[in-house]
Amino acid sequence: MSERASKTLMLAWMMVLAAGAAIPGAALANGSVEPDDEAFGDATANTALRPVPKVILISLDGAKPDLIDQYLRTGVLPRNNGLGLLRRSGVVATQNITATPSLTAVAHVAIATGSTAVNNDIPANSFHPVAATISTGISGFAAPIGGYQLNPLGPSPAPTAEPLWVRLRDAGKTVVAATWPGADGASISISGVPVQVADPTRVVDYGVPFGAFGGVSAQGYILGSANFAVDASVAAQLTAAGHPSYSPVKATPEAVETIYCAPTTVETCGTSPSAARTLRYDIRVAAFDSTDDGLTNYDTLVVFDQAAGIQPGPFRAPRTGPAYIKVGEISAKFFYEGSGNVVGAAYFPTLIAPDLSSVHYARYSANYIPRNAAALAAVDDINNSIGFWRPQPDFRIVERLSSGFTDFSDPELEALYKDQVRTFTKYQTRVALRAIRKNRNADLVMVYFEQPDGSGHQFLLTDPRQASTFTDPTSIGTPGNPPGATGQDPAKVARYQDYLRFAYIRADRAVSEILHEVGIGQDGKPRSNVFVVSDHGFAPFHTAVGLRNLLTNAGIDPSLLAIRTSGPAANIYVNLQGREAGGTVSPADYPALVTRIASALRAATDDNPTFNGSLAEGKIFGHVIERPTACGNPGFCTDERIGQDYGDVFAMLDLGYNFDGTQSPGVARLGDQPWNASTSVLSVSNFYGAHGYDAALPAMSASFIASGPQIRRGRTVPLVHNIDVAPTIMQILGVTPAPTVDGTALANVLR
Repeated sequence: MSERASKTLMLAWMMVLAAGAAIPGAALANGSVEPDDEAFGDATANTALRPVPKVILISLDGAKPDLIDQYLRTGVLPRNNGLGLLRRSGVVATQNITATPSLTAVAHVAIATGSTAVNNDIPANSFHPVAATISTGISGFAAPIGGYQLNPLGPSPAPTAEPLWVRLRDAGKTVVAATWPGADGASISISGVPVQVADPTRVVDYGVPFGAFGGVSAQGYILGSANFAVDASVAAQLTAAGHPSYSPVKATPEAVETIYCAPTTVETCGTSPSAARTLRYDIRVAAFDSTDDGLTNYDTLVVFDQAAGIQPGPFRAPRTGPAYIKVGEISAKFFYEGSGNVVGAAYFPTLIAPDLSSVHYARYSANYIPRNAAALAAVDDINNSIGFWRPQPDFRIVERLSSGFTDFSDPELEALYKDQVRTFTKYQTRVALRAIRKNRNADLVMVYFEQPDGSGHQFLLTDPRQASTFTDPTSIGTPGNPPGATGQDPAKVARYQDYLRFAYIRADRAVSEILHEVGIGQDGKPRSNVFVVSDHGFAPFHTAVGLRNLLTNAGIDPSLLAIRTSGPAANIYVNLQGREAGGTVSPADYPALVTRIASALRAATDDNPTFNGSLAEGKIFGHVIERPTACGNPGFCTDERIGQDYGDVFAMLDLGYNFDGTQSPGVARLGDQPWNASTSVLSVSNFYGAHGYDAALPAMSASFIASGPQIRRGRTVPLVHNIDVAPTIMQILGVTPAPTVDGTALANVLR
């Protein structure tokens, strides 16, 4: 499973009014009101003495400290708000070493527990729990924190790590989490066996789980004038709903697609019915002309369920009614009414020809907030105030992996992704603000934002060795340099830089809105102690690596193994008798097999001089680590580098290389032999940014910025570790950390 795929889905105005704030808004074609992007105001203007949380911890996934510095220095980000305000009034770290491997699930659990990945037993975004059958995988976002008992399989009697909220709540403190990994109220099982109950490890006082896939993938649609016919009935419904048309309303006579959802929580939704999916939505599309200019120029689409028709509203969250979409406006939400899991999607147009000769629009994937029993009160509160889980930035669209997008232009697909960055970050911000407003006296609020991580993966086109056209290996460098190159597309490089800047602007704006909510004191500091961190840095990569072919070429039988990769990190497991259920490799044969695997990785090189210039002796792996044997029980030994559920060989590629990104069919790099699906190891990748490398590398440095009443002013510290964040927060709140904490409180940060 790719690193990105493992983590990839409102009536916000009413929420703002309910909180007593007056924020200007812009009316959209769909009749709803979205708060103005620029209207949240200057945080320094908010000096109300209302209660605020003592500590707020914000994670901006993948935020690179060097890019934050650059954007603040060049004016891309404002210096008097958001991250700029925090830096000016508080403390910033030159380098923040995160967990190794530098992956999202790994790092967020390390931040929350103050414990290394080896000790908290979250070794990757996706890995194999060694007590299960060799084919069993588990997500690092839904794995037991602090490990589990192998034999018999069950909960650990002595977990090796503990989230900080456990000890804080035991001390009578209130903890709030807005989509923070691990604080989801979920109970965890492996192979159907419970290994961690939700309470207390995964329960906070108000916790909103991160959203989940609702069963319907994104879909692109291309229609023409032949797909539409004049429809007087739809016109009458539009007029009654307050949307008259100045040209005859035209609609698709039949459903463009049919969606089925379950009225209970047993299933979500799909494109086919099932015993549980009994709700049916026949989706039609109509076009109308909203401009009274005497011309026939259709400019707005309305997407609606045939059975429900075009209802006039108003609609109370999570209901949305029909989706009105117009080029140049944000996407419109669409709720599958009656769905038991509260599932919804959204629509966005990229082209509406005035005569309907060409109409391009997308339906984003369906999503929902998991209805975990321990978090249900918060989930219902969000669904009924903010609305269902807004579709998040979806790389499958921009990479044409989802159906229907083949004939969309690159700028159209990029516009879809940019809309998702805007609307999803807004949604997450509103969830965070709702959590704060419902818990103004909280001791700790933990907030997670997905951006700028997704945009970093997609748009970090900054290395001349990266092919700007995925399917054209010559689109690197400049014409003739290296020999045979036609050069990168400078327009695409420039667009991608703009999209990356946009992601940081949106993330910074989210921080600004939180600061505006808590207010700034007369000393120029936030009234709460605010920590902004990221889970990892980012680096561009140019080459996709096929690990299975690499091992096969070395004469190693992959059927004896489980190969789990997350970005450039790999855990390779031997199907060991006495450990894996149904294991086939004997303990006597285990050591030699592990040695062969490790030797094959250490020997792997890139012999193409165009790409290997930054490598020592051309070797593509930066680290290859074998499970220790000193305990005398092969396959069960651990040390400071290999934990219980790490692979028997744990390896990380060097910068520039990634296990993700292989195209189908593969594309040979410039200067390589023609691609062979059975033997080729190195190929052109289909996206650009990666993390998951050795956390000590400067490129993987996470961000660390803090300001507040108990934070020093105007200080730069050379080095912190993400595992130091939890004990620092615990010290502010006067609670002794758990003995499993590996980090230490940052005395040079606190007053």
